Amino acid sequence: MRILQVHNRCRSIAPSGENRVVAHEAEALAGAGHEVARFERDSDEIERWPAVKKAALPATVVWSRQAHRDLTAALREHRPGVVHVHNTFPLLSAAVLYACRKAAVPVVATIHNYKLACASGDFYRDGAVCHDCAHGLPVPALARGCYRGSRAATAPVAVAIGAHRPAWRSLVSAYVFISAAQRDLLAGLRLPADRVFVRHNLIPRRDMPAVPREPAVLYAGRLDEAKGLHLLMAAWDRYRGMSPGSELRLVIAGAGPLEDEVAGWASSRPSVELAGLVPAARCAELMARSRAVLVPSTWEETFGLVVVEAMAMATPPIAAGHGSFPELISPGVDGALFRPGDPAALAAAIADVAAHPGTYEAYGHQARETYERRFNPEHSLKSLLEIYSFAATHPA
Repeated sequence: MRILQVHNRCRSIAPSGENRVVAHEAEALAGAGHEVARFERDSDEIERWPAVKKAALPATVVWSRQAHRDLTAALREHRPGVVHVHNTFPLLSAAVLYACRKAAVPVVATIHNYKLACASGDFYRDGAVCHDCAHGLPVPALARGCYRGSRAATAPVAVAIGAHRPAWRSLVSAYVFISAAQRDLLAGLRLPADRVFVRHNLIPRRDMPAVPREPAVLYAGRLDEAKGLHLLMAAWDRYRGMSPGSELRLVIAGAGPLEDEVAGWASSRPSVELAGLVPAARCAELMARSRAVLVPSTWEETFGLVVVEAMAMATPPIAAGHGSFPELISPGVDGALFRPGDPAALAAAIADVAAHPGTYEAYGHQARETYERRFNPEHSLKSLLEIYSFAATHPA
């Protein structure tokens, strides 16, 4: 099969699960003998633009004439059997859907976030989950300036959501949600149900690092509020207050806007180690060394790559019990869930890891089995190809 991937790469200053998923799928498809071309734009480009071009960015968010023109040329060049659209914000816009319609090429769209309904893309506002725009147009987002805390910045995003909702409903042959929870939260989009699929992200199989298990728990991810860093710090302090002599350490790997705050907090706590932003192989090693991986997200994660990556390393995840996590983790079998947003509940989960290392070692073995049974890359690739075949035979 000949596939053209369409993706706006997220900024490199913070780890991006979307970028990794797109790359993993391209590698898996190519490895299986399919022809994969990539049509990409990179948000890092914006920093190098002259002021005049930056001033035109809001218009580009609504409609990118250049993306429409360039994708039209790419479709003529590659003649794909299917176009797989991933992220279109901010440089591609929904213009790519119209280019595919003009070329009569079926579109598969993976919906990675909540951007088709929510201006900020995460159903999260002022430190809490927010669904105010889930079942209508993003008028509340515009009134509050939800994107980057600015009404001016939110306006083009809200206009794009409203203007192109009919196109998203009618120009896509197959929609791929990355969890059932995400699909349900976006039910207000009223997408055609017969074209909706749930398919978890492809997580490549990695060799297990031959490293000893250590008395440590790991946080690996972006350092920001929505990922639960404030919750994590409060929970760790609560745990250490209950168990001041514990040998358990907290390792934090990642980068993001709270980096300085987290570093300042960790500097006075010998039990906390900052690993910084690490490459994938090093992150896998940290997972394999840890008794558990903590995923304290306060927003409703659409999937949560870290959960399944931990499972692949035979390390049990401990995650907030909302969003996609309850469908990924079986508590008491291959991991644990705690009450979302509750530092006391997370502290209790950490204390349980410290008190019962054998139990969590058993959870880890089962987590690896869960990965092989539910998330193995061969099954994921087969599912993707079936969706491509559906799209090719059921054009929008």
